[in-house]
Parts: sequence; C-alpha cells; structure tokens
Amino acid sequence: MNKPYIAPVKDDLLEIAQKRLDSLTKPQGSLGRLEEFAKKLVLLTGQAMPQPFPKKAIFTFAGDHGVVDEGVSLFPKEVTIQMVYNFLKGGAGINVLARHAGADEIVVDIGVDYDFGEEKDLLVRKVVKGTKNMRKGPAMTRQEAEHCIEIGLELALNYAKKGYGIFGTGEMGIGNTTPSSAIAAVLTGTAVSKVTGRGTGITDETLQHKISVIEDSISLNKPDPKDPIDVLSKVGGAEIGGIAGLILGAASQKIPVVIDGFISTAGALIAYSIEPAVKDYMFAAHRSVEIGQQVMLEVMGLRPILDLEMRLGEGTGAALGIFIIEAGLKVYREMATFDEAGVSKELT
Repeated sequence: MNKPYIAPVKDDLLEIAQKRLDSLTKPQGSLGRLEEFAKKLVLLTGQAMPQPFPKKAIFTFAGDHGVVDEGVSLFPKEVTIQMVYNFLKGGAGINVLARHAGADEIVVDIGVDYDFGEEKDLLVRKVVKGTKNMRKGPAMTRQEAEHCIEIGLELALNYAKKGYGIFGTGEMGIGNTTPSSAIAAVLTGTAVSKVTGRGTGITDETLQHKISVIEDSISLNKPDPKDPIDVLSKVGGAEIGGIAGLILGAASQKIPVVIDGFISTAGALIAYSIEPAVKDYMFAAHRSVEIGQQVMLEVMGLRPILDLEMRLGEGTGAALGIFIIEAGLKVYREMATFDEAGVSKELT
C-alpha cells in the first residue's frame, strides 16, 4: 500500500489566529473550545481566514464480522443488512443528525455479507463478504486489509474533488466492538479487560465471554503492534479499515475529519499508527460510553468535544461534532471586532 503524503501542520498562523480571536467583541478566551476549534482549522487548512465548509459529508462504512458466531453480540448479523436499508430510507439516527448538521450521508458497503444489488445512494465497495471468525484465524488477509484502507482513501480524494470541506466517520456492523477492542488492546498495550465494553448492551456473563474471545483471538493470531496493517488484518474489520483510509485521505488533502465513537476511534488509531501526522487533522467528536475509546484517544492526544453518554455509532457523534466545529468557524469569521463594532475593550 502506498502511503499518501501528509503535510505536517505548521504553527506560523497561530499568532494571526489568536490575534483575530482576541480582537472579537468578547472577553479573551470566553468562547472556550470554540476558539480552539477555529484555531485548529486555521492551522490545518493553512488559511488565515478559512472558508465556510462548502459541503459536508459523513461516511458510514458497513461490514459484517465472523466473530459474531462466538456469541459476542446481543443482535444477529442480519441487523447490519436491515440497518443499511434503514440508512438508505433516511430513518436512522445518523440520517436525522446528518440533516441537522447539513451534511450528506454517504453509505458504503465495504464488507456486508449480503448482495444489495443496485440501490440508489449506496456505494458498493465490497472487499469481503464479512470478515472471518478471528477466534479461529485472521479476520482478513493483508491484501484485503490494505484494500479496505485504499477504498477509504479513494473516497476521501474523490469527495475532496467534489468540493467537500469536512468529513465525518461512521460505521455499521454487528459485532464490531469486538475487533475494535482487540485493536485498542494491541496498539495501546492495554489489557483486553480494560478496553472492552458492553457494545449493544450485553450481560456481565457475555462480557466476560467477549473478553475471553478477544484474548483468544490475539493469542492465536499474534498481531504485530508495530505493524498496524497486520493488526487490522488479523483482528480488525473492513469498515475499520475504510475509516482509517478515509482519515489518511482527508489529511492528505488538508481536510478536517471528525471521528465518531469507539469503532471510528479504532480506525483513527490504525491511521495514526500508519502516519502520526494525521492527528492534527482529526477532531474527536465525543466520548463514547465504551471504555476502550478513551484509552485510544489518550494515545493520540485527542480530547473529545462532547460527552453525551452515546454509544450508537453510525456517525451520529460526528454529525454533532461537525455542527459544533462549524459554530467555532462561524464565530471566527462572522463576529465583529471591537474596532468594527465601536466597542471599548475596557468595558468587556
């Protein structure tokens, strides 16, 4: 796989951005993290006055997982298919929140164990028809894992050419918290029990079983923590690879990318492990209820924007994150300065 070039973010515009923020009609720093988001956009775009986002897109990658056969999820894998149809009909949580954020919802079949045929608004980029059961062997071949990343990268480049200015990540795949926990454990060097949560809401007994399945999978496949593609292929998922590729592609085009919850963060960690420079182009939308996400965010040095006790996935948190980030940009661009408003700084 050819890794795209990602330009390091320079801080030469930081002083200009800070001066602009401090000149606005408000006490210095009073808009808190909205000001942080505006400064980050200045730096990652390399523009002293970043343009409004012309178009926004949230990519929901869908894929199935063979490890579901081990009884790690509350729901059967058929729900993945049913939810893809729900996305296409506009009835899912991500559809509602994407509309709220003014973002286009892009549904990508990258690994569903089902042939959808010709469906309007569905991008079929299928690499595998579900991963294999990682408790019995590698989830994918290395070539398949690389192909998943390349699909995400290609989508980022294509949508950049179409004029999109910010991306969000999302996913759908019954059982995908299991490979995400495995990725978190391997790449952060953390015990499986410390990064594994309840996913769709499993019982205490099933949670302990899930932890054992992940431990068995890591022990059997021996993924190399120094080789993120090896980790993705052995204990990952197609949608996780797609997300990693999308992030790499977005960063290569200096496009901000807003990562959703636990599974998206696993994809982000794969991307970061391939090329650490992607960190400066990522925003963490929210803190998931899933315990493993915070461990991964800390490794990447990312601080979540929201904490709403969410664990739905799909890109729902990313939609909300885009809405908030855009608010920071609008403040930076549209608020009057003290001089423009004729307001005395001494009175604020």
